[in-house]
Formats: sequence, C-alpha cells, structure tokens
Amino acid sequence: MGPKTPVTEGDFFRQPLCEQINLKHPLIRLADLINWERLGASMTGSFVSAKGRAASSPRLIAGLLYLQHAFDLSDEEVVWQWVENPCWQVFTGQTYLQTEPPVDPSSLTRWRKRLGEAGVEELLAGTIEAAKRAGVIKASSVKRVIVDTTVMEKAIAHPTDSRLLERCREHLVKAAARNGLKLRQNYNREAPRLGLQIGRYAHAKQYKRMRKALRTLRSRVGWVMRDVERQMAHVADSAHTVADNSSTRVSSVAVISSSRQRRLQARPVSNASRYN
Repeated sequence: MGPKTPVTEGDFFRQPLCEQINLKHPLIRLADLINWERLGASMTGSFVSAKGRAASSPRLIAGLLYLQHAFDLSDEEVVWQWVENPCWQVFTGQTYLQTEPPVDPSSLTRWRKRLGEAGVEELLAGTIEAAKRAGVIKASSVKRVIVDTTVMEKAIAHPTDSRLLERCREHLVKAAARNGLKLRQNYNREAPRLGLQIGRYAHAKQYKRMRKALRTLRSRVGWVMRDVERQMAHVADSAHTVADNSSTRVSSVAVISSSRQRRLQARPVSNASRYN
C-alpha cells in the first residue's frame, strides 16, 4: 500500500523541535526550500497495490536518501545518526523528538529499487530547484554542464611478459595433470621465483638482469610446452596404432566368419538327414 499523509497533532506534554533548535541551520533552511509535495507525489506513483501495510512517509525516505548521499553514509549509519541528530529529524518532517529508528535500514534498499533511475532523477531535480530558490545557482548555470574527469588507475594486474609466461606454464601443467601426462619437470618452484625476480629487477631498473631472468623463464615454459606436445603426439600415435590393430582384427574376424559360413553352405547333406 502507498504511503499515507501524516497528520500532525499537538502534544501538551512535549515541546516541538522547531522551538528547540537553531532555525538558521543549513538543513533547516534547505528543508523550507524543497518542494516535498512534488517529491511525495512522484515517489508514491510506484505503489500500484492498495493492500498491505502503509508505506513510510515519502519525505522521510527522500530526506534519508539525501542525507546518506550528502554525508556519505551507509544505510545503518544514516538511520542511527538520524536518531541522534534533531536537525535531521526536522529535515525529514518530524515535529517532536524521536528516540527510535524511523525505519529498518533494509527498507532503504527496497525504496531505492522501487524508485529506480527516474525517482533518483526526480530527487536531483528537487535539489536543483531548491538551489535556484535559494539563489545559489542561476537558471543559466544548468544549461551547460562541465564535467571534469580524473583518470585513475584501477587495481588490475597488467599483462606483463613474465605474468603471461607464468600463466601459460600453469595452464600447461594443469592440462597435463588432467590428461594423465607425467612431465619431466613442471617448474612449480622455480618459475614463480623467476617471476618475482623479474618484477624486482624492473622496479630497481636493473633491466639487464631482468631480461636475463625473463629469458630463463621463457626457456622453462618452452621446455614444459615441448614436453607436453611430445607426450600428446606419442599418445596420439599410440591411439592410431591401437585403432589400426583393432580394425585389422575386426576385418580378419569378418573374413574368417564369412569363409566359415561359405564352407557350411557347401557341405553335402547326408542321406539320413535328407529323409528326415
């Protein structure tokens, strides 16, 4: 079920938060500039079912999402800091001080999925309109957007020669083990050590030693590759030999059976069996 409009009722035993906090706080001033009715109408449009429990207030969810993005907080952090900060409570539409979390942190994830990209764009449009009302930006400022990009290296492993050779050797050794091939030597201890040495020599700019270690690693990988190719060729020749022997035996059996059948057909029939 969609959210219902909260009805504010007076309480003689509690003092409103607006009378206890500084009304010149930036969040309080921002709350007066945002068109919460427009945001509520756009957020309640995704509720198509009239059954079930009523959803939370759209202003509460929109305010929590804005605070989460502004202060770079997780779902749990923004909910618990909302309990401790009265200005945040006034920003999200609360009249009196609340001492319990307004929603479960997991509900923010469901709200984000329900809003989708269009709902997030509506929240962004609401903040831009609030900035225009406050005079922070001009209407002409949003006609052209200047995007400043910064190139950052990702935490990826670059395909260096030593790393590619080591990966090739690892795949060859694993393939040989799967096919039951017994290698003369797999260099499981020497090849990783050479890869580390190559990286250290390159970092220290000792390129002569680096190239020497790289040649050694390349020769080790070549030995493993030729050993695998040799054994695979031997296995293939053995398979062809077995197949040829099997076909020869099958043809011999066929010739013997056909000749035996011809002899049985040409055998004369005895008199006793003729009259029976």
